[in-house]
Amino acid sequence: MEETMSPRLDDTRTEPSGSTRTTVSSAPLPEQFTPDVDAPAAVGLLFDELPELSDLPEIPPYDTVAPVDARALSKTLFERLEVLEEGTHEYAYVRNTLVELNLALVKFAASRFRSRSEPMEDIVQVGTIGLIKAIDRFEPGRGVEFPTFAMPTIVGEIKRFFRDTSWSVRVPRRLQELRLDLAKAGDELAQRLDRAPTVGELAERLDISPGEVIEGMAASNAYTASSLDAQPEEDDSEGALADRIGYEDHGLEGIEYVESLKPLIADLPARDRKILSLRFVANMTQSEIGEELGISQMHVSRLLSRTLRRLRKGLMIEE
Repeated sequence: MEETMSPRLDDTRTEPSGSTRTTVSSAPLPEQFTPDVDAPAAVGLLFDELPELSDLPEIPPYDTVAPVDARALSKTLFERLEVLEEGTHEYAYVRNTLVELNLALVKFAASRFRSRSEPMEDIVQVGTIGLIKAIDRFEPGRGVEFPTFAMPTIVGEIKRFFRDTSWSVRVPRRLQELRLDLAKAGDELAQRLDRAPTVGELAERLDISPGEVIEGMAASNAYTASSLDAQPEEDDSEGALADRIGYEDHGLEGIEYVESLKPLIADLPARDRKILSLRFVANMTQSEIGEELGISQMHVSRLLSRTLRRLRKGLMIEE
């Protein structure tokens, strides 16, 4: 999103995530603004005739304007914004001043999300984008107060930010909303039942199928991800997660085959058992086995092949 900047909004930069961050600076309080000056009247005087940008006086810093005065100032500025041509320096000055005057709305909306893991500064920056969108869409002639119009847009922008960036694994929006419903229903049922609710109880409470409940629970696992190398808590005596995860022992499958082969090998003639032992236990070659038993290498090969076919056939019959 490209914004036309003025001396009121000093810097706009693009974060690695792709969101636009606007840094707001407060200009010093001009001499013509004193606590005794009526704020709406002062703005009217300032903007009755707009001179060149370099000669424009400045609005007091937004954090020194009371909420009631900020609302009155905003109303006057919106009326002025309607008659200015978009893209001019005067238009940008009025628009950016509106952003500064209404930043309190952004901070109020962001405070609702203070329990989230994201830094409050990032939430405020995202909410500021929503405020800018609300300013661009607002029409004073409709008779709606700007805070009433802007708040849903600001909150919606923040929620969209969490929906798009907070999940470790992207899941459909339906499952994201289902996760919130399950969490709320789970807390209510746990308080009422004095125990953790079952899948059936959650399904009945939300009027959905048990399969959807299970799907929502599985999706909840995608919200946060932990590193395998993450160090444990200070009071946790166990090591990193990677040290506690089990692994597949490929030798277990071999144990099953060995146990199945034992009775089959026991039924073999003594010479065939001897050849198997020398070949697969002592790791002797066929030539060495032939010298050991006094037979040719070719004969050893035929005996070994016959024995292996017999054992393989026995295993397939048992399976």
